[in-house]
Amino acid sequence: MLTVHKIGGTSMSKFEDVLQNIVIGQAPGGYYYDRIFVVSAYNNVTNWLLEHKKTAEPGVYDLFVKNSDYRKALDVLLGKLLAINKEMAGIGLDLEEAETFIRDRVDQCRNYLVSLEEVIASGYVNKPNILLAAREILASIGEAHSAFNSVNILKNNKIESVFVDLCGFHDAEYLSIDERIKQSFAKIDFSRQVPIATGYTKGTEGIMREFDRGYSEVTFSKIAVAVKAEEAVIHKEYHLSSADPAIVGVENSKPVGATNFNVADQLADIGMEAIHPKASKPLEVAGINIRIKNTFEPAHPGTLISNEYVGEESRVEIISGTDRVMAIEVHDPFMVGQAGYDMNLMKVIHRHQLSYILKATNANSITMVFWEKDISDALLTELKGLYQKITVKKAAMVCAMGTNITYPGSLAKAATALFEGGVNVEAVSQSLMQVNMQFVIGRKDYQNAIRVLNQALCVEG
Repeated sequence: MLTVHKIGGTSMSKFEDVLQNIVIGQAPGGYYYDRIFVVSAYNNVTNWLLEHKKTAEPGVYDLFVKNSDYRKALDVLLGKLLAINKEMAGIGLDLEEAETFIRDRVDQCRNYLVSLEEVIASGYVNKPNILLAAREILASIGEAHSAFNSVNILKNNKIESVFVDLCGFHDAEYLSIDERIKQSFAKIDFSRQVPIATGYTKGTEGIMREFDRGYSEVTFSKIAVAVKAEEAVIHKEYHLSSADPAIVGVENSKPVGATNFNVADQLADIGMEAIHPKASKPLEVAGINIRIKNTFEPAHPGTLISNEYVGEESRVEIISGTDRVMAIEVHDPFMVGQAGYDMNLMKVIHRHQLSYILKATNANSITMVFWEKDISDALLTELKGLYQKITVKKAAMVCAMGTNITYPGSLAKAATALFEGGVNVEAVSQSLMQVNMQFVIGRKDYQNAIRVLNQALCVEG
């Protein structure tokens, strides 16, 4: 049974655990093969290369964009990558081979960036496209580094492995992402070799243009579809749980045994990705199930995500949310009864390339929730110029999700739990599909809301 496995960055930084728990520990009878591994960069490496995902601290790319000293930053980066290599020496990494590889990759990247810098300075090109090329080049280094090291370690541990370098760093082949993946895997004998593939794939369409930091899961998904895998397995440093253990406590959080793609999409919509939604769709369409496993608890079966799963018992399975959103309400007393009133509002939202997480309406108001980082002054200025009253508020959102939450009173039970916990609900949404109850609340109440909903709906209910 051929399976494809995605290893996340935090897990990769603890590669001894990956080696023992996943590569060796999950190889029945010492049979290591019929598995493909797609690896992320080591923890924080992509942040150093691009920018910090959460804090926006500048990386090499950000310095390149600002015409700052990116060359010195590349030297600092190389030092950090070599330090990571030294940490891997104890589990079989050949330091000389690994150092030669990453020095060559960083030096070539430096040459590319210098050339791109000169092209930009000429003034004859579309600058955004050149900057996107720079972003792609830099991003690829992280996955190439971790994939090369992994193959080297496996070989030195007597496991036959092959480096599938999808970065296309030294070739000028004009291939799409799918074509490069198909070509790269065409001649591999999965029964005799363990392929380790880079999470980054070079393609004519530019994998970061559409997916940006979600690119490694897109590569993982496309590989699974291309080889017709029986199952796609994502190894993370935690279980997909009923609620965040850091908020509710480990004793009040339990792994979710099974769910479906619909609920996975709901999680992704609020930033709690089991898998990037644009990566899950090809797997969903192809009928390939996804399994989320905890790298550090290899014996646990994890969470199986499938098309057909619906819980036999009607209950809430997951409490999640975010405290990094903004609520915007448009109020207009002339809205009532106007056919298509919100169409013009949606055109404004589309012009600013925004996607809302929640939308609630009444006779003369429309409330929408967006990621705070996506809200611009330009958007707010345009809205205030078009509508009578605009209310903008920093907010949080908590969600109660499940594959079968249609039982009478589920919404009432959730609202009551929030009320009794002292949490004021400012907006609410639930569709006819009834897989997600969404509550907009004040930011200061976020963690308390997670705890009270988890206690009422997952622990007790």
